[in-house]
Order: sequence, then structure tokens, then C-alpha cells
Amino acid sequence: MANLTVGVLGGMGPDATLDFFAKLLAATPAARDQDRLRIIIDNNPKVPNRNDAVAGRGPSSAPLLAQMASGLERAGAELLAMPCNAAHAFAGDIEAAVNIPLVNIIDETIEATLRRVPGIGRVGVLAAAGCLDARLYSDGLEARGIVAIEPLAQQREIFMELLYRIKSGDLGGDVRARMLALAGEFIDAGAKVIIAGCTEVPLVLAQSDLPCPLVNSTDVLVQATADYATGKRSVNDLGRATTP
Repeated sequence: MANLTVGVLGGMGPDATLDFFAKLLAATPAARDQDRLRIIIDNNPKVPNRNDAVAGRGPSSAPLLAQMASGLERAGAELLAMPCNAAHAFAGDIEAAVNIPLVNIIDETIEATLRRVPGIGRVGVLAAAGCLDARLYSDGLEARGIVAIEPLAQQREIFMELLYRIKSGDLGGDVRARMLALAGEFIDAGAKVIIAGCTEVPLVLAQSDLPCPLVNSTDVLVQATADYATGKRSVNDLGRATTP
């Protein structure tokens, strides 16, 4: 069976998109160019701020995301991936605009967490405000009987400060140390696993930094996308999201 052409809704932010693209290439090795996946990337940093959109403080991200998805489909994409967790608050709008499936980073990451640590009770989620406000991880985890420990109050402010520093290109020691400290607070609160529920987090936090498992949403999306695109998993198994 021929590989599916992957369309990537990117630019949220560009560095996270670049990280996803590089890892997707590495996950699909080939002896020659022609054996590799065709990947069409719309790296569009002009998508309205997802955090403000979910909070109702700014324009919705949905129209432009839907337009991007439709454009990727017209360009030949047969499968969509979006390396931005918070943007999945608008997954339903994206899916309504196209006739091709979207690999949902939230669903895939939750399932990967359950596979990695069966019977887990408490999970720490490092995620942006839009992802938290839309309850993307908390609802999915709680439906499976898992307590989601997420940034609250000052923790949330610190995370958002670090997120925008990362987006500006700051991957220095202070950002890394403070992101690790946040993860440490979740572990102290009983988290047995940390989910990097924002695709900027893996740019400054690695498994080797933590004493517990780290589930990297970028890595999960890479593997799921590669599996669906190459036929290792059937796209018929992909569900349809509902916009909160």
C-alpha cells in the first residue's frame, strides 16, 4: 500500500513545527528519497493566539485553521497532523472543513501514557493556558479515572512566561531549570508521569532530566503520524473530535 501524504498545520510555533518535521523524517528511514513520506507543511505563525482565543480575549483560531486544513487537502494531503496541543481545542472545526482524518495529539498522548504506565493514578501535565482552559487533557484523563495535576495560579503564570520565552528562541539554562522545577512540583504533588502537553516543552525538557517517565506529545504525534501514514495503523481507527 502506498504511503499517505501528510499535511502539517504548523507555525504554532515554528520551532515546534521544525522539531516535529525533523523527528518525523527520522521516524521513517529510507534508502532513497523516493521511499520517504511526502509531507506538506503550512508553517503559518499568523494563526490567532490559541490561548487568547479559548479564553475569549481574542479572535478565534478556528477559521484560519480550517482554511489551512482545506488548503492542505487541496494540495494533496491525505492525513493531517498539528504539532500544537492548544490548537486542538479547534479540532472539530478543522475536521468539519475537510474529508481527511486528523491525528489528534491529545488522544494519542493520553493513550501513550496509559500504555507506558498502566494503572497510573496521577499525571502531571505541562500545558499552555488554552489547553488547560479547554480541558483537553484533564477531561480525557479524568474519563479514564486519572487525576490530572496541571499548572494553577502562579504555576500557570510561570509556565506561560517560560512558553513565550521559548517561542522567542530562549532555550537557555534559566528556562530549562524553571521548567524542570515546575515538573518537580507536580512530582512532589504525587504525579508518577509528566506529560509534555505543549510542543515547546520538549525543546527544554528531556527524559534524562526527570526521575519519572516523561511522555513527550511531539514524539507521540510523530510516531502516530508515521504509523498511520505508512499503514502500520489504520486511519479508520481515527475518531472525530468535538470542539469544546
